[in-house]
Amino acid sequence: MWEKVNEKFDKYPARLRVAEKMIELGLSLNEDGKIYCGNLKISDKALASAADVDRRAIKSTISVIQEDEELYNLFSNIIPAGTLLKNIAKNLDLGVIEIEVGPESEGILASTSNLISKNKISIRQAYAEDTELQQNPLLTIITEKPVSGDLIKEFLKIKGVTRVSIY
Repeated sequence: MWEKVNEKFDKYPARLRVAEKMIELGLSLNEDGKIYCGNLKISDKALASAADVDRRAIKSTISVIQEDEELYNLFSNIIPAGTLLKNIAKNLDLGVIEIEVGPESEGILASTSNLISKNKISIRQAYAEDTELQQNPLLTIITEKPVSGDLIKEFLKIKGVTRVSIY
């Protein structure tokens, strides 16, 4: 997917930022040529501000996507992932584990969930940032209850884990 997006927009950094922001936020391109988050229409001005581009970059990005069947199929089928509980976990008495991963990230989700499970803690939510979009991608795991800081050493033993924060 990223290869195709980069190929189409590599000479147009503003358009690439728009496409990346759409993917990051779960924004899709509808048949009417407008951008939506679920069924909520997003104004060109709002997206331009979020992507730090001129509004004209929104229109030109939409045109490029509409003219390319493969890109249109991708961008018309994006759906928002929903609420990430990370920032409200404390209010809900949930735990948060943030794991920064290096270039070798294969199997980290399985290994971390296994470790959490062995400690008889349920996972409420897991969110992994895209390793191709983020320089230092994070795996964020929300647990049913706060996790002991003693587990940090165990998480750091997992191949590919470069940093762990528990709160």
